[in-house]
Amino acid sequence: MAFEGILLGMGNPLLDISAVVDDEFLQKYDIKLNNAILAEDKHKSMYEEMTSKYNVEYIAGGATQNSIKVAQWILQAAGATTFIGCIGKDKFGEEMKKNGKLAGVNVQYYEDENTPTGTCAVCVVGGERSLIANLSAANCYKSDHLKRPENWALVEKAKYFYIAGFFLTVSPDSIQLVAEHAAANNKIFTMNLSAPFICEFFKDAQEKVLPYMDYVFGNETEARTFSKVHGWETDNVEEIAIKISQWPKASGTHKRITVITQGADPVCVAEDGKVKLFPVILLPKEKLVDTNGAGDAFVGGFLSQLVQEKPIEECVRAGCYAANVIIQRSGCTYPEKPDFH
Repeated sequence: MAFEGILLGMGNPLLDISAVVDDEFLQKYDIKLNNAILAEDKHKSMYEEMTSKYNVEYIAGGATQNSIKVAQWILQAAGATTFIGCIGKDKFGEEMKKNGKLAGVNVQYYEDENTPTGTCAVCVVGGERSLIANLSAANCYKSDHLKRPENWALVEKAKYFYIAGFFLTVSPDSIQLVAEHAAANNKIFTMNLSAPFICEFFKDAQEKVLPYMDYVFGNETEARTFSKVHGWETDNVEEIAIKISQWPKASGTHKRITVITQGADPVCVAEDGKVKLFPVILLPKEKLVDTNGAGDAFVGGFLSQLVQEKPIEECVRAGCYAANVIIQRSGCTYPEKPDFH
């Protein structure tokens, strides 16, 4: 099977500034664990404090880019994946380009002259993480870049698309262009709920693109927030997953499948009005380094099998494998070669 350019991701490229911090730091900046938020004014001095006070690591990240890199890593086929997003013309941007190339991803960044590359503070306490994203240049992506002939050619070449919900805050028109292209050409379009605040504050943008989604990813917290926002009056993840899968579709070519991860609890997959549960690989507490990127890695693993047209069981198995590898390391990083058979 020819894999070149088969999977295209679009999102917010962010340089993760990752550190193990303490409870006092979380309280000072009003940070809750296992959450993902956009930086506000009160977080401005946080990045500086992290780099001066703690031992930080810099890792090229951002939700969609993480997933695409993990898919590329498992596929081990040069140039199978493409990633589009916006960075600044600065040293962090250069770092990002270098990292993308090393990962084997075809990165096509729009470079903003006036805005620094986006960063994401990854605060780790007891293996659990919280993300505070300062989008900066990532927020400047324009659909004009996507429409350039050389970039649109990449969209036309791809057969699978993945976009994290975070990109709804940046360029909903770019998402719409890709979603409509996928529906018109029988391609597979996938998205992620990504964070409770997306379901709450970007509800309209999310609803507009939902009919185009063939696969919807998310975790149990996001699923419950989605349910609450839509007045479904249920906290039952299985019920919510079914309801999301039954949301009207823009094209009848593919049915919608909802995939909800629940930490150490089984992965919930809803299709055809039924739910299947798949156990995850349990990890002894002492082996857990940090959960940053676990959800992204799951999606990347899942997509690596989906683009090979493998059955859903295999997609979930690869997702669980990838998440298990990533939580034993700092940030969304992985060994040189996968050990997935």
